[in-house]
Amino acid sequence: MANLNKVMIIGNVGTDPEMRFTPNGNPVTSFRMATSRIFTTSEGERKQETEWFTVVTWNKLAESCNQFLAKGRRAYVEGRLRTRSWEGQDGQRRSRVEIVADRVLFLDRQAVAPLPESEEAGATAGATEGEVEAGELPF
Repeated sequence: MANLNKVMIIGNVGTDPEMRFTPNGNPVTSFRMATSRIFTTSEGERKQETEWFTVVTWNKLAESCNQFLAKGRRAYVEGRLRTRSWEGQDGQRRSRVEIVADRVLFLDRQAVAPLPESEEAGATAGATEGEVEAGELPF
């Protein structure tokens, strides 16, 4: 029987993405995501439970996440779980379970963005002068 390590989450980005580069020059971006569920206890009380995840992306996906994600945005993340261990400054052994993402979908619509001044004259008639609709963006 084959093994499977796959995780899929939909939630809110909890921290602005942080991009850095490996010594080989490969981009890596990490950010935190929160997922919540609301449930009713046996006593009839409604409660909300939030889980936090650290998401790590590499290469082109890392560049896209760094460019288009921000704290508060909604996203779908698909990937695998990885446990990373290190020794803290206090000498204690620490570990963290991370999601290494293979796929990230940006679920929020992009905000309407102004065009640079040099391109305003060429704006399409369907857009307000100096603005482009999110649906017209190529990504």
